[in-house]
Amino acid sequence: MSELTTQALDDLQRQLRMAARALGRHGLAHAYGHCSVRLDADSFLVCAARPMGLIAPGESGVIVNMEGALPDGVLGEVRIHQQIYRRRPEVQSIARTMPRHVMTLGTARRVPKPRHGFGSYFGAGISLWDNPQLVRSDEAASALADQLGGRHALVMRGNGAVVAADSLMQAVVLTWYLEDAAKLELEVLSAGLEQESVVLSEVECSQRATSAGLIFERMWEYLTAGDPEAPPEPHH
Repeated sequence: MSELTTQALDDLQRQLRMAARALGRHGLAHAYGHCSVRLDADSFLVCAARPMGLIAPGESGVIVNMEGALPDGVLGEVRIHQQIYRRRPEVQSIARTMPRHVMTLGTARRVPKPRHGFGSYFGAGISLWDNPQLVRSDEAASALADQLGGRHALVMRGNGAVVAADSLMQAVVLTWYLEDAAKLELEVLSAGLEQESVVLSEVECSQRATSAGLIFERMWEYLTAGDPEAPPEPHH
């Protein structure tokens, strides 16, 4: 179990609620979906088992151990988080969402290609989980985590997406980037421009996918704007 101070855990709880509400507010999740943040090598904190956009200020998430059965009241697909965290110690946060354009592409067994700036953050590729069923067993969650591998994102055919990131902020921002890349992909396809549309090279992706210049911080500010638990703006 985590050795976090009470204040540090309270801060993480608040940030997790803000992340969950941002995903709901911007159409990346509706009644279904969940997000989590790692506490330590053995446990993580997952948001309350409610529609993310409806999680109330002060409503606590649940601490889940990496090993063993899920606690009572935790959604079944949270075992996906368990399996990813166990395999990838560098992952600090996971978002399981239902973005509309990602969903549409996934039904065709397609994932967005890195055609623009936001897509460059997935230059290492996006995995495809070719199964529309809910992930309600440890065996399925383990196979899905293996399919994700070392990548940031996985599209689930007809069933949304999973994003694994270096921080809670990045998990939310990368989920937005993934949906934007999927929207662009569909627009390119519908315009008949698939052959003409340029896919960024590995070098272009690595150069463009920067975190400098408050890239993630600015998008986080945009996505969480108006949240009831957002910290007050500093006075200058």
